Amino acid sequence: MSHASDKLRIAVDAMGGDFAPANEVLGAVDALRETGNRFEIVLIGKEDAVRSEIAKANGGDLPLLVVPANEVIDMHDSPVVALKQKPNSSLVVGIMLHKDRKVDAFVSAGNTGAVTAASTLFLGRIPGVSRPTIAAIFPSETGPTLVVDAGAVTDCKPHFLYEFGVMGSIYSEYMFGKKNPRVGLLNVGEEETKGDELAKETYAKFVAGKSKINFIGNIEGRDILKGKADVAVCDGFLGNVLLKFAESVPTFLKVKFRDYAAEGPLKKLLMGVLRNPLRKIFKDFDYQEFGGVPLLGVNGVTIIGHGSSTPKAIKNMILRAEEMVNRRINFHIEESLRENKSEGMNG
Repeated sequence: MSHASDKLRIAVDAMGGDFAPANEVLGAVDALRETGNRFEIVLIGKEDAVRSEIAKANGGDLPLLVVPANEVIDMHDSPVVALKQKPNSSLVVGIMLHKDRKVDAFVSAGNTGAVTAASTLFLGRIPGVSRPTIAAIFPSETGPTLVVDAGAVTDCKPHFLYEFGVMGSIYSEYMFGKKNPRVGLLNVGEEETKGDELAKETYAKFVAGKSKINFIGNIEGRDILKGKADVAVCDGFLGNVLLKFAESVPTFLKVKFRDYAAEGPLKKLLMGVLRNPLRKIFKDFDYQEFGGVPLLGVNGVTIIGHGSSTPKAIKNMILRAEEMVNRRINFHIEESLRENKSEGMNG
């Protein structure tokens, strides 16, 4: 498959999610219809199943290409083992298309570990990047806050965390339009002497790089939703725990509101009146609005989604991939890290 078209081309792992390929196809169709076929989409997976879903969605007239891949890496597969044992999986085939520049970006709601491993192994890293990072998007009082890392690297070194901060700052600036984004180091207290040795050494590295990054010091967990920082830096273990906890908050609150409404007719009426305002508030916590999270630092554009991604989430993952390509996020990351390295701030 060549890439002769002038249009941007995005690959979608059609077998990656819990409801594949139906949700992946519907999301792709919605993305094309919403944008007026602004780009092309390559759906990778079991050909008969994918084409059947395209027909159901009346997507035959859209710029949808299908690339066969008969194997599927599921959520229970060991990432590295699966990449070797299932070379014809939709995930591996999609990443290889991206590596060969036959597509401009790759989107998957499949096994996060496998997507991360395949992207790192086959696409390689941007020059100057020690480890890629998963950037999770949290709502806050001042707009989106990026948490890096949210699960890619659990065993970190200070320069890994510094690079996460640089990459998060670039993403925040070019994707969210935040000039000179504030970068904070997630810690157990605001004082520079707080935390373990990793936190203290990372703090010193950020201070040394303040001419290139707007480091505001240590921040605490409560500061994320307050919007004290535009980018919150932490290791992948803490970031993933934080992400999963945040994802549970809307469901918990909905249960509490439902229980409140069940206490009597007056309370039920009150909750009915508040339904629309509450819906708007919960929208900020809805992962579907952003679709997925970017894997920053790989030599390509990879967007990772929830296994349970809805068509709306898949659509928004595709739109985020288009944005990342058009706003040249990787170029800006490489440029920024090169400047930092020239001043002896990495390593």
